[in-house]
Amino acid sequence: MGRKVLIVTGDGGESYETLYAYHRFLEAGYDPIIAAPSKRRLHLVMHDFEPGWDTYVERRGYGIEADTTFANVTVAQFEAVLIMGGRAPEYLRNDPRVLAIVREFAATEKWIFAICHGIQVVIAAGLAEGRRLTCYEHIRNELETVGGTYSTEEAVRDGRIVTAQTWQSHPEFYREIFSCLESG
Repeated sequence: MGRKVLIVTGDGGESYETLYAYHRFLEAGYDPIIAAPSKRRLHLVMHDFEPGWDTYVERRGYGIEADTTFANVTVAQFEAVLIMGGRAPEYLRNDPRVLAIVREFAATEKWIFAICHGIQVVIAAGLAEGRRLTCYEHIRNELETVGGTYSTEEAVRDGRIVTAQTWQSHPEFYREIFSCLESG
């Protein structure tokens, strides 16, 4: 396979975001490696919007196999990390192994990509302060509380971090991701 990209998710990760990322990287000749708390089939979810609801609804989504565990990740093997959205980030942001991985990507000046709720991991890793980022609109307060600037753009690049709002941002997000990866 080609160059490796680490995809971080777990149970409750957003199904469409995860599968889209996995297939998009394969299509472009990259080797996407899914990392989770344990190596097994993950229970992913679908978040969508319905009239009459003040927030999104959640349904069971497709599953996907985790290729490795956070404990077995060697950052030096990867060009980038992509932190998926969904509900998984709400508990992954409390995992010291995940935070150490993301901080090592930052320290070694590798690409960090996050979509939707994935920014919760970026925030918990202490990487959002002073940055212009985007995310699902209901995470805005968390971002601003730590000193980040919220953008309403679908996808935003600030240094070596690229963020996106939701799966509806895929076109803008992946154009930016591949522009970054191809630039080195």
